[in-house]
Order: sequence, then structure tokens, then C-alpha cells
Amino acid sequence: MKMDTGVQRESRGQKLKSTEAVVKNHLKCFGEGDLEGILSDYAPAAVLFTTDGILRGREAIRQLFIAMLAEFGQPGTAFTLQELLVDGDHAFILWTAETSDHRYELGTDTFYVPDGKIAVQSFASRKTEKA
Repeated sequence: MKMDTGVQRESRGQKLKSTEAVVKNHLKCFGEGDLEGILSDYAPAAVLFTTDGILRGREAIRQLFIAMLAEFGQPGTAFTLQELLVDGDHAFILWTAETSDHRYELGTDTFYVPDGKIAVQSFASRKTEKA
């Protein structure tokens, strides 16, 4: 899939990635198992809301993605992006997935991406264990 690397605006002479470009890069890095690439999309003080609690800062977010990449990096994993909606600094994705351990019937993330970095994200999924 070709990734959009568009520019949304400039700040202090720096070109900033659009919200869509940041989210697409996030998905690309996740699909490639690129932990550092994933984390580079987050602002240093980013906040990620999950059903297990709130994660604050890149180091806390790192731990979540270490676990997710371990599961989603297994052979036979399938991830399908159902929807990507973007409005200014906000984005929403809807997805499904199947790993060797779980079936994700529904996954959803929302993002707030000011200044080309994810500042706030929410993540929730409905998953069932495979028998």
C-alpha cells in the first residue's frame, strides 16, 4: 500500500506531517513490527487511553506495543483496516484482526495529532480467545 507523506502546515520553518500521514505511518510501522517507528509518531508526553488504564509518555506506550507486536508479529496474523476517517488534527480507525491466539472482532482507535505528533490516542477492541 502506498503511504501518503503529505504536509499539513509549517511551524517554525519545519514541515509537519498531516494527521493522515502520521496515522498511515503508524499503521505501516505496526505492520512491519517497527517499534521505534511507532514510537516516533508520539509526542513525548502523549497519553493513550485503553480499557486497561491510561498510559502516559512514550516509555509507558512502548510497553503496550512490545506486547502487541509480540502477538501481531506471529505467523498467520491478518489485520484489516475497515475505515480511516480524518478531520483536521483528529483521526479514527476501525479494524479487525486475527492472530494465532485471538480473534479481534472489532478494533478502534481515535487520535489527536497536533503539530505532526500523536498527543492523545484511545484504543479499544473486542477480542475472543481462539480455542
